[in-house]
Amino acid sequence: MSQKNVQFTVSAHIAAVLGYNYGAELTSARLAGSVNAEPSFVRRSVAKLSKAGIVTATRGKHGACSLARPPEQISLLDIYRASEAPAAFALHDYATQPACPISVEIKDAMNMVLDDAQAGFEARLAACSLASLVDSIRASAQCATAA
Repeated sequence: MSQKNVQFTVSAHIAAVLGYNYGAELTSARLAGSVNAEPSFVRRSVAKLSKAGIVTATRGKHGACSLARPPEQISLLDIYRASEAPAAFALHDYATQPACPISVEIKDAMNMVLDDAQAGFEARLAACSLASLVDSIRASAQCATAA
């Protein structure tokens, strides 16, 4: 069974909280509460976002973080790359069975398909701003409140 990698979605969650509260400084404890994850994992994600220039963060007892630029200027691709998440798909690393033509050729054939899929995935992320993600969240929250 494959393992799920949540680095990107956690980073997007953190950025969305900061975008939703744009202009405010939030503690890592507040972010960890929203994500419902270990504060140390959230801090590592914040550090990656900070290193990429998406988030500004201060350390220490009164440390907090905020977006480094407006949500309209941050794409989901920016967040994806900052999160250092692995590619969406990966080839297996099982040894090749020389007697099987599929085994010999599958990795090269699949590489082309997966590279194309990754490029499409990244293009879609590049087309979506953090602001549009936050707008979608706000719209869903309003619908839930109205119900």
